[in-house]
Amino acid sequence: MSRSPDPDPPTPPRPDAATPENPWRTLGSRPVYENPWIRVREDHVVRPDGAPGIYGVVEFKNRAVGVLPVEDDGSVWLVGQHRYPLDAYSWEIPEGGCPISESPEATAIRELKEETGLSCRSLELVATSHLSNSVSDEIAYIFRATGLTPGESEPEGTERLEVCRVPWDEAWRMLRRGEITDSMSVIAILHEATRRLGGRD
Repeated sequence: MSRSPDPDPPTPPRPDAATPENPWRTLGSRPVYENPWIRVREDHVVRPDGAPGIYGVVEFKNRAVGVLPVEDDGSVWLVGQHRYPLDAYSWEIPEGGCPISESPEATAIRELKEETGLSCRSLELVATSHLSNSVSDEIAYIFRATGLTPGESEPEGTERLEVCRVPWDEAWRMLRRGEITDSMSVIAILHEATRRLGGRD
């Protein structure tokens, strides 16, 4: 029996291709809610299909920063805490908010010290990510810290943290078992796994 050839696969986007035109049109905007951390606005828009609509956008006043602390033996440090919006316990890399007045690198060093007591000799930016780009403008900077030195942690009043040094194989199993779901932590661990597969320390 003859078989018709498979259709050609779609052409992948080229990095140097021009950015497509924005299909959304904004007619107006109104503020809905604001607190020290976020602003919520509602835009009146014309959708890509030409129909009128609304779009709610959450604007973050701080940038998100996370840092994966990696020991010389390959183990990593994770922190556990109860996350109020989820009403669930979460294992994560050390994370925090970065005000506009502070660099992401400075925030990473500060959050690492506050949450784990660790300081580091080397800090490397490994990824940036828009964490929920359908509803918010929040951007995350994810770092890898090495050359670690222990010290006293200084958690904030909103944090009751469990700090744990985890062998790499166990951290990878936690991710695969679905025990690590925080997006910055998932990104950091996947980057670390890719790095190790490529033979980099």
